[in-house]
Amino acid sequence: MNEAELRELVPAVIGVLVRRGADFASAEDAVQEALIRALDTWPHDPPREPKAWLVATGWRKFLDAARSEASRRGRELAVEVEPAPGPAPSADDTLRLYFLCAHPVLPAASAVALTLRAVGGLTTRQIAAAHLVPEATMAQRISRAKRGIAGQALDRPGDLGTVLRVLYLVFNEGYGGDLDLAAEAIRLTRQLDSLTDEPEVAGLLALMLLHHARRASRTDADGRLVPLADQDRTLWDSGLIAEGVAILQTALARDRLGEYQAQAAIAALHADAGTAAATDWTQIVEWYDELLLITDNPVVRLNRAVAVGEADGPHAGLAALAGLSPDLPRRAAAAAYLHERAGDLGLAADLYAQAARAAASVPERDHLTRQAARVRHLPRP
Repeated sequence: MNEAELRELVPAVIGVLVRRGADFASAEDAVQEALIRALDTWPHDPPREPKAWLVATGWRKFLDAARSEASRRGRELAVEVEPAPGPAPSADDTLRLYFLCAHPVLPAASAVALTLRAVGGLTTRQIAAAHLVPEATMAQRISRAKRGIAGQALDRPGDLGTVLRVLYLVFNEGYGGDLDLAAEAIRLTRQLDSLTDEPEVAGLLALMLLHHARRASRTDADGRLVPLADQDRTLWDSGLIAEGVAILQTALARDRLGEYQAQAAIAALHADAGTAAATDWTQIVEWYDELLLITDNPVVRLNRAVAVGEADGPHAGLAALAGLSPDLPRRAAAAAYLHERAGDLGLAADLYAQAARAAASVPERDHLTRQAARVRHLPRP
């Protein structure tokens, strides 16, 4: 592709970035930087999909510029509001606040809730959804945590595992919608990884990077949710994937397996597959079995059931799903998918509709509603 043909793609690429949330001027600047990168690298390493490459690179340039501008404004505001005497610190205090909120006098669950609310910036409703409890219950838990540390000297940093749990939940909330929140969780986890040789910190960082690498493909041009199997894998960030895999391999070599390393191994298997059909589901099930030995919770069992359905067929997946509570979030969606694959289209459509009514976000609800409509119109066997 010559330079003229390359520039013909510019308006379409700018349009994609604008639909994803960039203002026109920033999108234009980002695409121009992507063009410079393309002219430098394409002659010896041409992409399979030029437009997809420009979209992914332009989006990264936009995010880098946006984060840089936000950091600059934050630094200016800090200078204006509170000019600190003495030498400036080499890093901000956010990570330290995470540890202080995870105070030793608090139970782990209360420390996690308080930190997510006070430092992570999540709402009580978001925190309750992440813990699968009613909002009122979570509000009481946060209030008790505040009372628990009232009058305590904040000079006893809390448990590393609690801080990792908070970072994991902040990232998950950001990955579901607010990209800046996910980026902040990655930034803090990188900082923590540089301060410790704990394999689980590295495992969490690898997990975040591997998931974040797929961010550009998770929605289409109209903002609609795109399931993993249907994502355009040319949009995945190969640099983040390579970094995540390298960090994971180093952590696993320490032979101290933890839940974040196991989850990262599953994410790495997805990232390694060139197509959805090439996914090594058998190995993914084996990693879910390892994960269940570490943390036997219903969400892991739900994800394992879907993996079993891919590895051994939908009926095996439904059998693995059978023991889980019908009220478990996303259980109905998983059951719908497995029943569709098993040929029970009427029940699958009803379950997709049920899952849509219980969806935690508008994009997820709309996706499940479309799935229900699609299955209802499929020809019956």
